Amino acid sequence: MKQTGMDAAETEDQRPALQISHLDVFYKNRKKNIWGKSGKKQALFDVSFDLEDGEVLGLVGESGCGKSTLARTIVGINRDYQGKIIQKYARPQMVFQDPYASLNPARTIAWLLEEPLRVDKSHRWSSTERSKRVQEVMEQVELSSELLNRYPSQLSGGQRQRVSIAIALMQSPRLLIADEPVSALDVTIQAQIMELLRSLHDKLGISILFISHDLRVVYQMCDHVLIMRDGRVIEYGDTDEIYINPKTEYTRQLLKAAGIE
Repeated sequence: MKQTGMDAAETEDQRPALQISHLDVFYKNRKKNIWGKSGKKQALFDVSFDLEDGEVLGLVGESGCGKSTLARTIVGINRDYQGKIIQKYARPQMVFQDPYASLNPARTIAWLLEEPLRVDKSHRWSSTERSKRVQEVMEQVELSSELLNRYPSQLSGGQRQRVSIAIALMQSPRLLIADEPVSALDVTIQAQIMELLRSLHDKLGISILFISHDLRVVYQMCDHVLIMRDGRVIEYGDTDEIYINPKTEYTRQLLKAAGIE
């Protein structure tokens, strides 16, 4: 990963999976001023980095630092921004923190998995094709096809998160954004989901932006780490380098709070 820069001489094949350049992101301020207007508040400030093909990049910071805002901007949920977001591949997909909240409780697992294919504008999937793809992805996330007729409430937390990952994989994305994907799970299930993500990364060659406040989890998952504070990137480096020789006092404080010194 290169933290900054977008080389015009790069060929298509050499381009990173994701390039973020001087990104400022805004959102509407709920509090109105004396004239009754809401105005805007800035959430991200001059964020720049590259995510290379096949890389797992950790994005770390305390709650409210802008991690989820960045993720939602990359996938197009937040549209009020300045700067550049250049993606080598179409359709980046997102895995959310709470698998129960992100799954429609009124739909079966089979319906939830087929939905990304029903709305896929790049390919018209037949019913048979959709069913075959569902079976393929269920195998990839190590879930039994017996679960397809169940509802999210009938699954364990770990199974629900595997379904969420499966939904994200349905359209065969080359970039996966995992926003606190294990923080809502107990320690044993966390380890299983992390192992699944590592396995998918190795088998499919996908790039992953792994967002977390847990530096121990990030150390196990990521090649490089970005540290964010108050909407800004304050440090970037190789994971071992950051953990052994942090350059900012804020990073040192995060490591100390996590029991890593």
